[in-house]
Amino acid sequence: MGADSCGLALTGARALVTASTKGIGFGIAKVLASCGGRVVINGRNPGTVSESVEKLSSLGEVSGIACDLAREGCASRLVREAASRLGGLDALVYVPPPPPGGRFQEVSLEDWRLSYRLLVEAPIEAVTAAVEYLRESRNPSITFVTSIAAWEVFPEIATSTVLRPSLHALTVLLARELGPLGVRVNAVVPGYILTDRLTALAEKRARGKGTTSDQELREMASVIPLGRIGEKEEVGWIAAFLASPRASYVTGAIVAATGGLHRLTR
Repeated sequence: MGADSCGLALTGARALVTASTKGIGFGIAKVLASCGGRVVINGRNPGTVSESVEKLSSLGEVSGIACDLAREGCASRLVREAASRLGGLDALVYVPPPPPGGRFQEVSLEDWRLSYRLLVEAPIEAVTAAVEYLRESRNPSITFVTSIAAWEVFPEIATSTVLRPSLHALTVLLARELGPLGVRVNAVVPGYILTDRLTALAEKRARGKGTTSDQELREMASVIPLGRIGEKEEVGWIAAFLASPRASYVTGAIVAATGGLHRLTR
């Protein structure tokens, strides 16, 4: 799809997408680039970042910055470097790297500290650094990618279940705080999306039940009203819309991409 046929008026939009060398972040970067955005992607490993840039380069202007968001100061440095490369910033899409999985009694205090860093501290650090650039944009936006674990209890991912709701609170808080500056702030809530993280969860369930990961994925799909697991790009299109001028009056929204799975709509 070319930029002119996308319909979201994102041609030339300067966007930073964190944790985007694979999974949902990669899907978001892919859609933004296909819509004409100028995209900076991010990951921990320089080699993986380079490989992902190469995969996306045919779609448009894409570059990458290796930076571990678990490290203090990385998020602000990432924002500053991306803004320097792009000549400013129109959209910050904060995708958290996956926090440690496991049930409550399986995760350590260090796991909780790392999860807090990725799901609370780093996004605040990123936004704090981004505001000075976003306030100069004609269409400034911040989008957080959260998880259905912010609404539902998933025992296998205890840290996500406890900490991801903070991103929803941050979304609403910042929408009110930054609204007078013209900065829109929203969140996307993925449900079961076909990623390495979901596949790993299916494999863990399969080991515990003596089944296969494919059987577990089919069981997950069976409880989704739409009857299937979502694709990364389906989250990407929502994030792209929220970053676009087409969403000019949308802020403080928590948008579900769950196929109807979450109970808040039942």
